[in-house]
Amino acid sequence: MSDKVRFHFTGICGTAMGAVAAAMKQRGFTVTGSDAGVYPPMSDFLRGQGITLSEGYREENIPEDAQVVVIGNAISRGNPEAEAALDRKLLYQSLPEVMKEFFLRGKRNLVVSGTHGKTTTASMLAWILRHAGRDPGFMIGGLPKNLGCGAHFTGSEFNVLEGDEYDTAFFDKRSKFLHYLPECVVVNNIEFDHADIYNNLDEIKLSFRRLLNIVPRCGRAFINGDDPNSLDVATGAPCPVTTVGFGAECGLRIGSISYDPDRSSFTLGGVAYSVRMTGEFNVRNAAMAVAVASFAGLDEAEIRAGLEAFDGVARRQELRGEVNGIKVIDDFAHHPTAIGLAVRSLRQAYPGARLWVLFEPRSNTTRRAVFQNELAEALSTADFALVAAMPDLHKIPEDDRLDPVKLAEDIARHGGRGWYLTDIEAIVGRVKAEAVSGDVIAVLSNGGFGGIHQKLLEGLA
Repeated sequence: MSDKVRFHFTGICGTAMGAVAAAMKQRGFTVTGSDAGVYPPMSDFLRGQGITLSEGYREENIPEDAQVVVIGNAISRGNPEAEAALDRKLLYQSLPEVMKEFFLRGKRNLVVSGTHGKTTTASMLAWILRHAGRDPGFMIGGLPKNLGCGAHFTGSEFNVLEGDEYDTAFFDKRSKFLHYLPECVVVNNIEFDHADIYNNLDEIKLSFRRLLNIVPRCGRAFINGDDPNSLDVATGAPCPVTTVGFGAECGLRIGSISYDPDRSSFTLGGVAYSVRMTGEFNVRNAAMAVAVASFAGLDEAEIRAGLEAFDGVARRQELRGEVNGIKVIDDFAHHPTAIGLAVRSLRQAYPGARLWVLFEPRSNTTRRAVFQNELAEALSTADFALVAAMPDLHKIPEDDRLDPVKLAEDIARHGGRGWYLTDIEAIVGRVKAEAVSGDVIAVLSNGGFGGIHQKLLEGLA
């Protein structure tokens, strides 16, 4: 495609959209963009690249001479710019389509997928490659502390991609990861999620089967050998498959695990590694990153050094502060399994501490009744569980909503102590009244939770 082509990005300020838009500008294309919220740091970054930004969505934001409109995943029919692209019969593409054609084709694309652990595993892998001098491109749905941003494209032969099974765009209901031209795929685990677009687990498993179906013969899939759903989707896969896990049947077996307060050590295939993170699920994430890095051609010393230097991911068991002996931890966990794993990991990291979990049901799945009992079971493993009000309830059918009052009651029925508190001030007040020195307070949300972290630290002071 000629470098004279003009692109307009609708929804440009998302991490991945912004990174791709900037990379297109660097390649000589003319790029404009718009978003509902244009604010730093992304707005400053994009304007610094010479990209003209418009705040809000309007038909006239798309320049008269625009030839391609890149439409973000959050854009739906009724959006003025989506409607204008259709009316003007412009070429419109999803972000994964643009990535495939301009950044992924011909490259060694390493795709990390699964319900849990994608962000951490992909971050570990990208950092191990960078630490070893391979300078990979990457697109990760979080903020790896070592990398400084969630998406960046380079001239390297490698790309590390967090492979999301969510749909691509309003006009393309295939999973995003089906566009990523994978040479190597990780399947960390598979559970039911994204209840807004999938009806059942079988539909999700079908999407993962389609992903494995496009891995070439020269590539490889690394599968969680301890997860029945992952093993099921890998059955009959046309690409080479290696299972990774604790079980005796796994092709790459994790062993000799030991936990210290600030790190986990393990062996993979008999080779020793260590990572400065705690918990069994982080050992699994690290083992997958090690396996893929080895497949990519790195030696044991390079992998070990990169893993040891990994600083973690923002909002993954991140200590936000400590006041009067009380620690406030930020974590992204919002699926029942992830919540249970987070609690278990925090128990390992802070043995003997009383553990509080402050949970905001915010995702499309956790605001629904589908995990009513499973959420109660997971939250009951903490010493105290506070459930917050659910945002944007009008988007969930009333007969399909999670019942937070019942959730708090069920936490108690499962042996925990649970409360449903509808505002942040009440949650902070309850913690302030009952928390004591030595307690650990974990804030679990996939959103901002009203800035509760700072409010807790100020209240406890």
